[in-house]
Amino acid sequence: MRVFVTGGTGFVGAAVVRDLLTSGHTVLALARSATSAATLRAMGADPHPGSLEDLAALRSAAARSDAVIHTAFDNAGVLLFRRNSRIERRALDAVGDVLAGTDRPLVAAGGFAPAIRSGPLVTEEDPASSSAGPLGRNVERTIMRLADRGVNASVVRMPIVHGDGDRFTLPRFIALARKHGESVYVGDGTNRVPAVHHRDAAAVFRLAAERAVPRARYHAVAEEGVPFRSVAEVIGRRLGVPAVGRSRGSAFLRLGVYAAYAGADGPASSNVTRDLLGWRPSGPALLADLDRPEYFDR
Repeated sequence: MRVFVTGGTGFVGAAVVRDLLTSGHTVLALARSATSAATLRAMGADPHPGSLEDLAALRSAAARSDAVIHTAFDNAGVLLFRRNSRIERRALDAVGDVLAGTDRPLVAAGGFAPAIRSGPLVTEEDPASSSAGPLGRNVERTIMRLADRGVNASVVRMPIVHGDGDRFTLPRFIALARKHGESVYVGDGTNRVPAVHHRDAAAVFRLAAERAVPRARYHAVAEEGVPFRSVAEVIGRRLGVPAVGRSRGSAFLRLGVYAAYAGADGPASSNVTRDLLGWRPSGPALLADLDRPEYFDR
C-alpha cells in the first residue's frame, strides 16, 4: 500500500513510517518544512509539503494514497491546546471528505481519557464519552462521526509511549522534578497507567491500516497498568531527588495540568487488539526503559 502519514517526523509518527517501510509499504508523509522533508527522505519516505492547516494539501495526499495514518498533533502548550484540537478536527474532516464512500482506511491516534471504563480494565469494547473534556480534544468522537459519514475510520488508543526520541510525557515529568527538587506522585501512588514502547505502538497502526475495519478501536497497550509511584521513584532516583506523595491540590501546584495525569487510575487491556491483529509487543517495559541515561542526559 501507499500510506499517507501525518506527523511522520514525530516520536510515534517516525516509528510508524519506519515500520511501514520495513513491512514493504511505501510512505507519503506530511512535511511542514525543508528540514522535515529531508528527514523523511533519509528514512525512505516521500515528503508531501503542507501542514494540518493546509486542507488542500491533506486532500491531495489522501487522494494519492491507499490508506491514511494520522499521528500529528501540536502539543506545544496547554494555552494553544483548544486551538490545535480544532485544527486537528478540520484536518481529519478534510481527509474524510476524500475517503468517504471508499474502502481506503483512515487510522488515527487517540487517547484513553475519553473512554468510559465499565470494568476493572478499559477494553476495546468500552465506548468513548461524547465530551471533549476541558481541553477540547476527543479524536475518537471525530473518528466515529467520520465513520457515520461512510469513512473507513478507526482509532488507536495510546497510553504512555516511551523509547528513544521521547519528547512528551516522561520528559515533562522529569523536567518538573528537576524544577521542584522532588518527583511527585498523587496520594499513595498506587494508581496505574498503561504503557507501550514506540516501536510496538507503530506496529498497531500498520496492522490496523492493513485490516481496514470501520469503527474499530485498538489499544496499543503492552503493559496494562504500571503504578505511577514506581515511575516517580525511578525519576527521583535518577535525579537524586525524593519521590514525594502529594494531595491533588499540592500536586497541581507542582505539576500543573499533568497532576491529573499523574493521579489518574486507568489500567487498560489490549487482549482484543492482540487477537484481532496478531500483535505481539516485544519492546522494553516502561520502568526499565525509563531507567536509562538517555532519558536524563539532556
